Amino acid sequence: MSGRLGELLVRENLISLQQLQKAQDEQRKTGGRIGSLLVKQGSIAEGDLTNFLSKQYGVPAISLADFDIDDEVIKLIPKATAEKHQIVPVNRAGSSLIVAMSDPSNIFAIDDIKFLTGYNVEVVVASEQAIREAIEKYYSERGPSYEDLISGFDDSDVALIEDGDGEGDVVDLERSAGEAPVVKLVNLILLDAIKKGASDIHVEPYEKDFRVRFRIDGVLYEVMKPPMKLRAAIISRLKIMASLDISERRLPQDGRIKLKLGKGKEMDFRVSVCPTLFGEKVVLRLLDKSNLQLDMTKLGFEEQQLKDFLEAIDRPYGMVLVTGPTGSGKTTTLYSALQKLNEISWNISTAEDPVEFNFFGINQVQMHEEIGLNFAAALRSFLRQDPDIIMVGEIRDFETAEIGVKAALTGHLVLSTLHTNDAPGTVSRLLNMGIEPFLVTASLNAIVAQRLCRRLCPECKRPAAPDEQALLDAGFAAEEIGTFQVMEPAGCKNCNDRGYRGRVAVYEVMPLWDGLKELVINGSSTAELKQEAIRLGFRTLRMSALSKVKGGMTSLAEAIGNTAPDKF
Repeated sequence: MSGRLGELLVRENLISLQQLQKAQDEQRKTGGRIGSLLVKQGSIAEGDLTNFLSKQYGVPAISLADFDIDDEVIKLIPKATAEKHQIVPVNRAGSSLIVAMSDPSNIFAIDDIKFLTGYNVEVVVASEQAIREAIEKYYSERGPSYEDLISGFDDSDVALIEDGDGEGDVVDLERSAGEAPVVKLVNLILLDAIKKGASDIHVEPYEKDFRVRFRIDGVLYEVMKPPMKLRAAIISRLKIMASLDISERRLPQDGRIKLKLGKGKEMDFRVSVCPTLFGEKVVLRLLDKSNLQLDMTKLGFEEQQLKDFLEAIDRPYGMVLVTGPTGSGKTTTLYSALQKLNEISWNISTAEDPVEFNFFGINQVQMHEEIGLNFAAALRSFLRQDPDIIMVGEIRDFETAEIGVKAALTGHLVLSTLHTNDAPGTVSRLLNMGIEPFLVTASLNAIVAQRLCRRLCPECKRPAAPDEQALLDAGFAAEEIGTFQVMEPAGCKNCNDRGYRGRVAVYEVMPLWDGLKELVINGSSTAELKQEAIRLGFRTLRMSALSKVKGGMTSLAEAIGNTAPDKF
């Protein structure tokens, strides 16, 4: 319509030929719609353009701001389609769907919507700006406006626990909530994150913007854009709650917030403040002990994998390593193992950075690198404390690895994590650190590698039909294809239209069988180790992920995106 619209506007003397040419030059450089560019350069008012289109095409003009569009109507047209064609569904009447468009002549868009929804499409015209705002309002993850949130929020059940000497006084925030909107807003952000099952909150200042994002099931979503004028106040409030120095804005700081919620529930937030170009960014990690899954049978282990893992941690000595990238659930797996081993007859000590959850019966030590308390120092101390079971947060260097291996060889069970891509690659990592091959084979009981895949929402998952080649490329055997149904995400109210709800862990468990020990001693490569392990019954991450696809727990895209193919 761009060329035709410009000509029509000139013919009606609403713009001059020079103004049209200027807009067309801009369009050639930057793209965009001619109507939008004419409004942007001030050649025509947006209202006049909308009225002109209304008369020209004989369709009503509406003000979208005056409408409160029903959620069921919005769901008829996916967000991607609405953004592609710059349209918003307004109402449904019988077999007709009323759709607001900025370009009533776009036949392709109308046909697309007819095909997609099965409804007859009736067009009304609205300004591009109004349609953009409506798409933002009805389709984005952002919640209601700041004013709406503040007016409808009751935080009378929220209290901040000051951590002081461990006991701490409870400071009631109810009194200050009425007189301090910032306090109220910060409480709301924290509570909303808990309600939505977020694992992290990102509070991010930019030059002309300020946003809050939640990480839900491993993916970041924007949830709010508080006013820029509250930027400093919100960040300061979070720093005060975490007992940090609000006058220090040049250096990173770390702290902790303890919230006391209604019904005796408590929630911990680990707070990290980092100075950026336009202010301090605050990231809060939610530590909800009530949601901590410590039942090993529900973590995602396959039957034989769980048996191998339990056998490795039930031995009186040796080392068990859990590997994977940051955020892959290693800590949860280790805590599950410790919880199972936590008996009155065992002395269990852990060195962690940071201590995420505290457990009765386990002696947990927080690392403080600045005063020399690192993993190696803590390990040395533990060995003088009559230990049975030791957990080290992470093996980062030769010194920690060496002490851990020696502890495993002298009658202690040692659990730890390591950053490697898979279980077979862990052996090479230890050898590269400087640990002798004979010590690796003598001390290691088993290596576990893991990843997290998003779990399909059970309410709305639907059958998918990937082509046979895609299944073969993913790693399925030709004879398996057709014996199971691949599922894909759809989106519903229960999962906030994401199609996924929660996550499931994908594991590979590699006990150090005798055949593998021989290969390690002989200096074999990681690929040779992996091949031999598979021959002995080892299930790789990709194999485990594909079994979750066959079971309808996750999608093929998640399995492929989170695990590497098995190539030798």
